[in-house]
Amino acid sequence: MTLTQLKYVITAANASSMNEAAKQLFISQPSLSTAVRELEDEIGIDIFRRTNRGVSVTPEGEEFIGYARQVVEQYELVEAKYIAKEKTKKKFSVSMQHYTFAVHAFVEMVKQFGMDEYEFAVHETKTYEVIEDVKNFRSEIGVLYVNDFNRKVLTKLFHEFNLEFHEILKCSIYVFMWKGHPLAGRTEIALEELEEYPCLSFEQGNYNSFYFAEEVLSSYEYKRIIKVNDRATILNMMVGLNGYTLCSGIICEELYGSDYCTVKLSSNEKMSIGYLVRKGVNISPLGKKYLEEIAKFQDKALG
Repeated sequence: MTLTQLKYVITAANASSMNEAAKQLFISQPSLSTAVRELEDEIGIDIFRRTNRGVSVTPEGEEFIGYARQVVEQYELVEAKYIAKEKTKKKFSVSMQHYTFAVHAFVEMVKQFGMDEYEFAVHETKTYEVIEDVKNFRSEIGVLYVNDFNRKVLTKLFHEFNLEFHEILKCSIYVFMWKGHPLAGRTEIALEELEEYPCLSFEQGNYNSFYFAEEVLSSYEYKRIIKVNDRATILNMMVGLNGYTLCSGIICEELYGSDYCTVKLSSNEKMSIGYLVRKGVNISPLGKKYLEEIAKFQDKALG
């Protein structure tokens, strides 16, 4: 296995075509195909599935390419610093379900480290994509929740993808709504009292199973429900339609403003919010600082 072969498979995966990858690498297509085949023989897996329409990456290949990207990126950092004498920015990325406290922690971390020496990325995304981003090294850390309903399914997936879940905080379930909602002044709300108002739920795309829902009590038969793709739309629906969603109860006025509130749901259900990392991969200094910032919200976990 050589660094050149790793660069070849990464380029081929991005291009989805051996011909196009060969052009980008300035080599012949037969030479590229031979190099990739030799690598596949050496490591004992098929990185690509070949068809008349081109190539696609196999599940085993996805995992291998994740590791390959990490190796190549580290080599390029060393090369830039010690050979080309360039000042290359270090990278840090995190993927998360739609938690404002997780975004707030990211903001605080960036403020402390600054952006002169670091390149940051944050992905608020679907549940399965949070898991997949960590699996494929797109993000160092993933933030999501587990509870009694989804724990078995998600834990099995974490094991298959060689990931570890660490609990950050445990909390009760709260109804998140705007302060003008007819029920906003209550100290506690029963689920049945919300039937006349639309439940707002984040769309999960191809992985729209109840187990991947971002909101707890996903299997409940809601009378009215609206699927949305982003947080801004949920806020608009809260104001325009008196919609609501279920959450941890931890909201950041610094990001949301003061027009929204949470009310405890009459339920014994609990959710454990935590972070995902790759097994056996050390957390970077930026990752540790990010987790320190998230841990500050433990005291704000309600109920």
